[in-house]
Amino acid sequence: MEVNEYNACVRDWADALFRFACKCTGQQSDAHDIVQSSFEVLWMKRKDVEAGKAKAYLFQVAYRRSIDSYRKKVKVSFVAPPEESYSHSNPDLKKILDRALAQLYEQSRALVLLKDYEGYRYDEIAQITELSETQVKVYLHRARKVLKEYLVSVENII
Repeated sequence: MEVNEYNACVRDWADALFRFACKCTGQQSDAHDIVQSSFEVLWMKRKDVEAGKAKAYLFQVAYRRSIDSYRKKVKVSFVAPPEESYSHSNPDLKKILDRALAQLYEQSRALVLLKDYEGYRYDEIAQITELSETQVKVYLHRARKVLKEYLVSVENII
């Protein structure tokens, strides 16, 4: 990967990577650190990473750093990213969705975010998380079941 291709990666993927890291960690400061270290790793490995695979590589590094961050903390409290990053207009819905995501384990939350928020395919998620495609599908099914149960509970009716 050349320097101009690296700069294009920073320009094209920094925001999406930050949103992903913020949703995974629940902390904007941790997300900033994860994004910074992800791009640092990409810079150090730029000769080994093809430009076309840089996005997947960045998300893989961010995923691993998020898991490491989670393991370092005994308990993670979920904090939503800033309001301007949302496109929805219903603030109650945003709070409910954030609380629903907070119900998930770190790995499940990351899988849901990769699939439903970032739009990755199952095979790409498997590559990023180093799980099999079947495991990704099973874990996503279980996570969505937890989300559904939480979202249809009486306490969450708007």
